[in-house]
Amino acid sequence: MTSTIYPLTFTPQLRDYIWGGRNLETLFNRDLPPGITAESWEISGHPTAATVVENGAWRGSSLPQVLYALGEKLVGSRGEWALARHKFPLLVKLLDANRNLSVQVHPHDEYALAHENGELGKTEMWYILHAEPDAQLIFGIKKGVTPESFRRAIAENTLETQLHYLPIKTGDAVFVAAGSVHALLQGAVVAEIQQNSDVTYRVYDWGRLGADGQPRPLHVEQAMAVINFNQIEPDVVTPKPVFQGEGITRHEISRCDYFVVEKVSLAAGAEYRGATDGSTMEIWGTVTGNAALETPAGTSVALPAVKFCLVPAAQGAFRVSAENGATLLRAYLP
Repeated sequence: MTSTIYPLTFTPQLRDYIWGGRNLETLFNRDLPPGITAESWEISGHPTAATVVENGAWRGSSLPQVLYALGEKLVGSRGEWALARHKFPLLVKLLDANRNLSVQVHPHDEYALAHENGELGKTEMWYILHAEPDAQLIFGIKKGVTPESFRRAIAENTLETQLHYLPIKTGDAVFVAAGSVHALLQGAVVAEIQQNSDVTYRVYDWGRLGADGQPRPLHVEQAMAVINFNQIEPDVVTPKPVFQGEGITRHEISRCDYFVVEKVSLAAGAEYRGATDGSTMEIWGTVTGNAALETPAGTSVALPAVKFCLVPAAQGAFRVSAENGATLLRAYLP
């Protein structure tokens, strides 16, 4: 009998927003359609762009279909809150900021549930896969900024005077809690792990026009209701050591109510042996090098950079190996 519990990989869903480019092709050998690609939704159960399984018995099924069939066996007992809403808990993306993204903010759950037709809020984290020299992003506000000065700057088209610009480099991590004013800027490619939500409130868009020739809409009142004005000049994440030994180094780079993300470095020939015990799924993705994820039943998933894999909560034992060394992200439910 063919097993329905095994590590799942997915065909990405591509989004062609105006700020995208071709960097997923040039940097990571992705096969892209003509034109621009802004986002690649790698593991998604969101109705905007649900991903479809590309391997094994579930091949051709969407992630929401697998979730409906497997439930807790897929996401684990820690995901009961998501199962009660019939939603997969997380969303994994790649973003190519070939041009500046809009300055924006995401709501927390309470506001989104009340104002966005039952949609959840959006807390996320970024892992910087590639940063051009002198790359930076917008994250938080400058010291001395108030709601009054921020609103006035929007009206006067001087918002850039209120924003905190944070230098970034390849390998940095940024934790973007709901309420954070933020924007990826030109010259960064990131992996994003976030709540399963697509709610964004835009407050500034650099004066540009959308594909229809019109300014893209702003959401000033919604944004002002959720911005955290106490987030003053925040920094990138300081990785927290978790484990070191036998060619393996693990650092925690994000932790919140919705996800934990670790950066796992494997030396050449090193092997991580893990197991899901029913409490949580795990998501693994290679960010540098080449790795493979294998199970005792013989399932083997190749994980070149940048590729993600979903290990069901009921999987049990698995191992991740890297013949020539690799760095991976590991995400799970807290």
